[in-house]
Amino acid sequence: MAKREWSFEGARQMLPDVRKRTERAVKACEALAAQRDGLAEAAAERPEIERRMREIVERWASEMEALGLEIKGIWLVDFDNGSGYYCWKWPEPELSYFHGYADGFAGRTRIQ
Repeated sequence: MAKREWSFEGARQMLPDVRKRTERAVKACEALAAQRDGLAEAAAERPEIERRMREIVERWASEMEALGLEIKGIWLVDFDNGSGYYCWKWPEPELSYFHGYADGFAGRTRIQ
């Protein structure tokens, strides 16, 4: 998908869909992680469960990219606004942070 620039309002309007898709992926991964963690370290099922978890994360990342977002980490997306990013990470309830292109997650500041 081509690079997309987001207005703050446009990003805020997209966030409920992003949250819903992310929550679905998080819950699926958590269920699989609980299943995996209940197995012995050498259990034959562990690699298959971990593969399924990777698939869920990859599908989530593809969905986010298709929406025009940039993936910056697991359950972490940025909305490019042309001068930096509106930054959101699960489970934040709203879009509340911004950071410049060079600042990264550590440099995010609360949007006033």
